[in-house]
Amino acid sequence: MIKSLLIANRGEIACRVIRTARKLGVRTIAVYSDADAKALHVRMADEAVHIGAAPVRESYLLGDRIIAAAKATEAEAIHPGYGFLSENAEFAQSVLDAGLIWVGPNPASITAMGLKDEAKRRMQDAGVPTTPGYLGEDQSPERLKAEADAIGYPVLIKAVAGGGGKGMRKVDAAADFADALASCQREAASSFGNESVLLEKWVTNPRHIEVQVFGDTHGNVVHLFERDCSLQRRHQKVIEEAPAPGMDAATREAVCAAAVAAAKAVDYVGAGTIEFIADGSEGLRADRIWFMEMNTRLQVEHPVTEEITGQDLVEWQLRVASGEALPKRQDELAINGWAMEARLYAEDPAKGFLPSIGRLDTFAIGPAYRIDTGVEQGAEISAFYDPMIAKLIAWAPDRDAARLSLAATLDQTVIWPLKTNAGFLRKALLHPAFANAKLDTGLIGSEGDALLPDVIPSDTVLTEAAETIAAPGPLAGFRLNAQPRRDGRFLLDGMPVSVVLGPTEDNEPAPSALIAEGGQVWQLLPWRAGGAAGGDASDGAILSPMPGRVIAVAVSTGEMVIKGQKLLTLEAMKMEHSLVAPFDGTVVELNVSEGGQVSEGARLAMVGKAEAA
Repeated sequence: MIKSLLIANRGEIACRVIRTARKLGVRTIAVYSDADAKALHVRMADEAVHIGAAPVRESYLLGDRIIAAAKATEAEAIHPGYGFLSENAEFAQSVLDAGLIWVGPNPASITAMGLKDEAKRRMQDAGVPTTPGYLGEDQSPERLKAEADAIGYPVLIKAVAGGGGKGMRKVDAAADFADALASCQREAASSFGNESVLLEKWVTNPRHIEVQVFGDTHGNVVHLFERDCSLQRRHQKVIEEAPAPGMDAATREAVCAAAVAAAKAVDYVGAGTIEFIADGSEGLRADRIWFMEMNTRLQVEHPVTEEITGQDLVEWQLRVASGEALPKRQDELAINGWAMEARLYAEDPAKGFLPSIGRLDTFAIGPAYRIDTGVEQGAEISAFYDPMIAKLIAWAPDRDAARLSLAATLDQTVIWPLKTNAGFLRKALLHPAFANAKLDTGLIGSEGDALLPDVIPSDTVLTEAAETIAAPGPLAGFRLNAQPRRDGRFLLDGMPVSVVLGPTEDNEPAPSALIAEGGQVWQLLPWRAGGAAGGDASDGAILSPMPGRVIAVAVSTGEMVIKGQKLLTLEAMKMEHSLVAPFDGTVVELNVSEGGQVSEGARLAMVGKAEAA
């Protein structure tokens, strides 16, 4: 067994790897950027090495510094986690060339499956079914447009080096293709350094089914059954579960066998995931499930597989990397119960899921079967990294029990002052379509506002919180022979509200209260403490919702615009965010240029209202 391990990652996955390594008696070394000097994974590890500035290109993507850190601390092996350099064949080879153990597949396997077009060709040669599309080398916009027209709309544009839902665009009509292609290529170049794309036919009622595979250096390859990751927002997974609802034994056998064949076709070693797209219009059928891509690393959602199989996949990784055979044969693996995972993000669903950045003053997750996190109360959520703050995992004997257990955890989660998607996740879990396993990857998009959390708490909860502020003394809420009720004025997250209150003692009001309901959290302040409400939000000022970089300016000063017209595109948290005109008018002020860095709240532009005719 490996004796010492450097984890070339941060946050939740670094903490996850450290826990298993500690269980096995393996010494751990963390790496960290300026922004992560006080991070949980740094304190959990036996040693830690600073590798650079906060931006990932100046720290976590610097392979040379990571290898140097491993050498300096006498680490035997490097575990890449997921993201960052985990699927970088050049880095994997550099690790091996440095005389270190790479806890992952051979560089040749990463290369073979790293580019989606080449991977699809290999799968076709191996007899694995693939979706119709275009894999050609001619990447001219004219050729891509012609191929998309031939395939028929809707089509999906995918970055060949993509992953994590980035570099993907669905195009519904020919007129939209050029803009979607440019945006996809720009995001792909920024995220992966490769703007090449492929085209696929958009599948009706698509479901995302993936199979966990594992290989060793002794020629053994097994699967650990499937996961369903169909609940997605903008191609990014939101809630995952295992096994897949509606998967019968015959279909499972066919799909899992195809996954093993795919892994064997590239001599795969270690943990990997074969992702399939299924046409769910007639249920899950083997002849309507096609290979999509392979992720040559451990997946974010691996805990649900661990919970239904009783296996520690990180331990499997370390044992395989140490030269051992797989811990289990295929006939020794079985499905037990049901598991679900929800990805808890620091983001505001009410504002288009913009990341929420700052300090976690309150970080209390409700009772859960399992919590995988890389933060704790008092931690800072940075603009430099993915805003996922925890994975909440439920296990139960059946799907419905697991679903309700996870919803209950979210219901009792209190995080402040950052906004989270806890309320959104809870609504998704309780939505009738999800409850009845009527799944497809477009469910969230089609439901829209129905899944957004409540803007204000219920009257009962609001009144209880208001009375706590107005009368914190022992007689609060007492009603016998009560005085007449009265109105109290408060600020709810800065919004003025009036609450009918009961009689109170002449006590000094409490300064504030946090209200939690359904996974949502609000702050209630006495009116005099908060002052008057803010100004009119429709004055035309275009403010930056978060720190970021301006990657496109679509208008100029003096230009007439219409409501909803794109003005600027901001890149932050590895995502693009479009800022649009709030009404018809004229651009009277433009304070940024392409490539400029902006801070949260900065006034980027100003739109003056069009005069009435």
